[in-house]
Amino acid sequence: MSPTTARSQALPRFARTTFPHPPGRRPLVGDLSGLPRTPVQTILRGVEGLGDVCEFKAFRNRFVLVTTGELMAELCDERRFVKALPPGLVALRRNAGDGLFTAYNDETNWRLAHDLLLPAFARPAMLRYHATMLGAADELISKWDAAAAADELVDVPGDLTRLTLETISRCAFSKDMGSFTSAEIHPFVQGMVRTLGAGQRIAAVGSLPLVGRRLADRVDARMSQHREEVHAMIDGWVAERRSSGEVDDRDLLGIMLGSAHPETGAMLDDENIRHQIQTFLVAGHETTSGALSFALHYLSRDPQALAAAHAETDAVLGPDRDAQPTFEQVPKLRHLRRCLDEALRLWPTAPAFARGPRETTVLGGRWQMEPGDWAMALLPAVHRDPAVWGDDAEEYRPDRFLPAEVKARPAHTYKPFGTGERACIGRQFALHEAVLVLARVLHRFEIEADPGYELEITERLTLMPRDLRLSLRPR
Repeated sequence: MSPTTARSQALPRFARTTFPHPPGRRPLVGDLSGLPRTPVQTILRGVEGLGDVCEFKAFRNRFVLVTTGELMAELCDERRFVKALPPGLVALRRNAGDGLFTAYNDETNWRLAHDLLLPAFARPAMLRYHATMLGAADELISKWDAAAAADELVDVPGDLTRLTLETISRCAFSKDMGSFTSAEIHPFVQGMVRTLGAGQRIAAVGSLPLVGRRLADRVDARMSQHREEVHAMIDGWVAERRSSGEVDDRDLLGIMLGSAHPETGAMLDDENIRHQIQTFLVAGHETTSGALSFALHYLSRDPQALAAAHAETDAVLGPDRDAQPTFEQVPKLRHLRRCLDEALRLWPTAPAFARGPRETTVLGGRWQMEPGDWAMALLPAVHRDPAVWGDDAEEYRPDRFLPAEVKARPAHTYKPFGTGERACIGRQFALHEAVLVLARVLHRFEIEADPGYELEITERLTLMPRDLRLSLRPR
């Protein structure tokens, strides 16, 4: 039975089962004590200590959550499970349609786009992107040089979000957003922030009893103008590129406009191209900027890991503080990669993914699941499972990702990019960019934390440190 078929059926048995849940559940509101500003962290606190499978109910939305490495490894078995779309992703489809991230498994355009775009993240393409990544990183370095000279704190999440937006827009669509050259926020970013915020509100109010659907429709109506503005902008980019005749494989947009599936000859239509552009621009910069921000936060608090990072960049890049890592040098920065991996373990910027069974199966030897059921791997909990990560699982320790430790851990217990063929298609792009940026920053600067800062997490589409500021000194 396909996921699409299952969407229209009555709730299967698993969906009617009551799992352990936070105490004090109330009618209508469920496990909420109010409308949370940070739903992921609210759920994370609420289900602590409830066992390896538990649930959290918010109005009509009900989330069955897996919190241990052992059960997440089961969900990652591609023979038994596939990607499922929880309410938040269903709401996001109002903006992103059947893009790679939000498509149902049986939608034709998912397979078509996936097959067409895979070469855009292979080694030859990454070699082309490398110089563009360096150029965007240079603009960040120039901004931070000026801040260091003026003895000013830098806005880490804000500046890194500008950087990663420029990187993905230039590499994927050959568009300069002017993030470091204009004081104004690009209209695309303004429009997308509004529509994404509205989408999150729709996901929340749509589950309210009695009036939820009407409230969601009102929010959607208010959002429609911003959504149309974003669509018009993207359609203009597509029309401009098509009229130029430059539809080669130099970037994702060229591939989408000029490539046909090698077996079927099918091509993406303009509406789906728009959905893919939105998906890559939003998901492709939010996740990477968050990962970099968390990594710099933890490094600024860990003198030993920071000293090792400085030593590694000096060994690989040499004494010239203007040195740019070559494509071949980036994989040699293994300690920096471990620092990034450990930050993503503690705070995976995409904090959960949902999986449903291909056919009737039993999860954990206890819970029968049928097509149409789904459970979410709650990554900040799974990545802190003491059975996998030890008694110091709450601590930042990059050496957890030394090869010997990785080999000793069970498979499928670290999944910040999702799993299976529906995992993040741009994973290698994001990791290459993030290590490159860490190398440039840490080779050039000493970073110092604000001693009064306590880590708070803001939740947008992804997780991000709130109000993180660092001071910089040239090395």
